[in-house]
Amino acid sequence: MTRKDKKLAFKVYLYLGALFITALVVSNLIFQKFFYWKPFGDVEVFGARLFEISVGILPYPVTFLITDLISEIYGRKKANQVVVAGIFASFFSMGIVLLGNMVPAIDQSPVDDVLYSKVFALSPIAVLASMLAYLLAQFVDIRIYHFWKGYTGGKHLWLRNNFSTFTSQFIDTFTVVSLLCLFQVLPWSMFYGLLISGFVFKVMVAAVDTPFLYFFVYVFRRRFNLAAGEEIALD
Repeated sequence: MTRKDKKLAFKVYLYLGALFITALVVSNLIFQKFFYWKPFGDVEVFGARLFEISVGILPYPVTFLITDLISEIYGRKKANQVVVAGIFASFFSMGIVLLGNMVPAIDQSPVDDVLYSKVFALSPIAVLASMLAYLLAQFVDIRIYHFWKGYTGGKHLWLRNNFSTFTSQFIDTFTVVSLLCLFQVLPWSMFYGLLISGFVFKVMVAAVDTPFLYFFVYVFRRRFNLAAGEEIALD
């Protein structure tokens, strides 16, 4: 690989990392809004409506697509580095939110202290729950992805993409919903509905993003002349 190609590959890696971190931080800031999505009409599971989910779940599948793409093109080490950077950015953003909550609003402020606290006060608890779940899920995702990549000799991209994502998404959903209920952010009565709704939604999105992963991997391999299973070494 030429020096010019390596600089381009590094630049693309930075942009992918930026997209990953943005999606992760935003999901933790907007999680308190819930909506009802009913592609199959009104369906109930354990007494709760299926697909009553937080808007914070919307950016999450994008993060798993990005880590799978980085894993495929740049390797396991670079994927893990992006995950760690995203977790650091999430905690840093929550520190800023807490600092903003400590500063009293003036009378003319469009957002007063009560409204600010209502929107952001639960964010630190949610981030703690989310990060514990997400850290575990992403590392599991990356590990399983590379297991299947090695096992298949770099073939069957759809297999490692879906197997790794399905497993990690269940771990993430189960852990974060459990912690949010344990911290009394959400009532236990919502547990099964949110668990099943969140997992099924993520599985559906993961299945839909497989063609996009194939497309981006194809573009990378063609641009950088990579063989199947070959990775770009940035170090």
